[in-house]
Amino acid sequence: MQSIDGYIEYQRREYCHDVQCPIQVLLDKHVEKSPEYEEIRAICASDCLHSTHAFHRWLIAKGYLIVRPEKQ
Repeated sequence: MQSIDGYIEYQRREYCHDVQCPIQVLLDKHVEKSPEYEEIRAICASDCLHSTHAFHRWLIAKGYLIVRPEKQ
């Protein structure tokens, strides 16, 4: 997907780092894709500590826009 000129895209786990998620703190202590990392990452996939509503509010507060292409 192409970026919109003059805008930056959300970076993976930016929210997690910004809200200092304790799971993210644990992830940061391990090498990505290592067995330990993947075990901790599974917590995010199945039992995230934060709601999508909180994430959406954070995106808005940080000035992010959620866009999609027009239907053709």
